[in-house]
Amino acid sequence: MLNIFARASVSRVTDPIGAVLVRIGLTPNGMTVIGTVGAVGSALWLFPTGHLLAGTFAVWGFVMLDLLDGAMARARGGGTKFGGVLDSTCDRIADGALMASIAWYALENAERPHLGVAALICLVLGQVISYIKARAEAAGLSANVGLVERAERLIIALVGTGLQGFGVPYAVDVALWLLVAGSVITVGQRLVAVHQSAAEAT
Repeated sequence: MLNIFARASVSRVTDPIGAVLVRIGLTPNGMTVIGTVGAVGSALWLFPTGHLLAGTFAVWGFVMLDLLDGAMARARGGGTKFGGVLDSTCDRIADGALMASIAWYALENAERPHLGVAALICLVLGQVISYIKARAEAAGLSANVGLVERAERLIIALVGTGLQGFGVPYAVDVALWLLVAGSVITVGQRLVAVHQSAAEAT
């Protein structure tokens, strides 16, 4: 949902940066890989050991690099089909690592199984939400709707870990269970959208 309203504003900021990065010799695919490796490494290193605040800022910083690969692709005249697949694949890896690391923290460090369950549910639903859209588009259908898309999932999860890192009790719990609810709604929205798109195509 945020993607629809924020894309133009974000592009005005990231496009000049992307052009500079291209001029110094970096590639969009390289930036995608750097951001993914950094986000995965930060999440799996910091969250399970209880460093929630540091993990939040580190993961957020590397995730922000994901905005630059698109800007760099535009600076080069457009992205490639491989770049699009790589970007989507790396997004799934980073998202999975984030939720897995929170589950690891909950089960190992905090000894809170219910929080771990919420994180694992979010991990699965996040992958399903993305898969529905990808599978629909591959079939020539539309599923471009959703209350909780990738941007919202990252914001909600990282706001929760950040507040918990600042000492706000149960912030992660509230964030993840809200995310579970929003993700369930989003799965339903996308399935309905695909059904409607399929009916219109017949």
